[in-house]
Amino acid sequence: MKTVLLDKAKHDRNQFKCEVESLNNYFKVMASQQAKKDNTRTFVLEDAKNNTHVIGFFTLTMTLIDLESLPRNLQKKHQTSTSSGLIARLAVDTRYKKKGYGEWLLIDALKKLLAASDSVGFPIVIVDAKDGAKAFYEKYGFTEFQQAKNKLFITIADLRISLS
Repeated sequence: MKTVLLDKAKHDRNQFKCEVESLNNYFKVMASQQAKKDNTRTFVLEDAKNNTHVIGFFTLTMTLIDLESLPRNLQKKHQTSTSSGLIARLAVDTRYKKKGYGEWLLIDALKKLLAASDSVGFPIVIVDAKDGAKAFYEKYGFTEFQQAKNKLFITIADLRISLS
C-alpha cells in the first residue's frame, strides 16, 4: 500500500463518505483548491481493485505553535520554535472502516512529516482530533494540549524513536 497525492481528475471524491460531514465536505470541495494554492497537501490511499475509489485520506500542512499550551519542559526546549507539522485532516471511508486503514494512514502521515522535519526543522506534530478521534491519536502517543480540548501533539524526537 502507498499513498499518492489527490488527483481530482482521477479520484472519485463524490463516492467518499466518512462519519464526519466536515471531513467529507473538505475532501469533496476544498482539498484540491487548497493544494492548488500550496496551502496543504492531501494524500489518498487508493483501492487496489479500483484506483478511482479512495479508501482514506490525510491532509498535511504547517501551523504555528502555541508554546504556552505545551508542557513547561517543552516550552523551554523549543522557546525559539514557531512552526510545527499539522495533520489537518485524516479520514477513512465507511466502506473500509475497522480494517486498520486509519492506523496505516496515520503512520504514513507521520513518516512524511518526520521526513519533512529532516529537511525543514520543526519540533512537534499537531493534530486537531475531530469528533470522537482523540482516543485514537492518544493510542499512538499523542498528548493533549493543556488548554485546547481535542488538539494533540507528539514530538519529532518521540516519532524518531517510535518509527525507527
